[in-house]
Amino acid sequence: MEKLKERWDIESNWAIVAIFIVFAINGSFAAWVAKPITAFLGLSTETISPWFYYPLRILLIFPVYQLTLPIVGWLFGQFKFFWAFEKKFLGRLGLGFLFKENN
Repeated sequence: MEKLKERWDIESNWAIVAIFIVFAINGSFAAWVAKPITAFLGLSTETISPWFYYPLRILLIFPVYQLTLPIVGWLFGQFKFFWAFEKKFLGRLGLGFLFKENN
């Protein structure tokens, strides 16, 4: 726990527990939200091959997860951590320009 607290610049064990809870809840939430979206789009394992359906569903879950992570983090009082996490993660994907300030 001490290594995580140092690496993530966190002071309390509660914050680490809250962060783990947020990751778990948000992952489940993103998967849950993706199901009705795929149904609305008419995608299912009955209409297309599972080899296409599951990768499409994962591609759909990814943006839902990224959009809702700071929101769920805020609910647990960890917005600052998750906002920094999002900026760092999306920057590594080449989307860091979304967070650059215009000077």
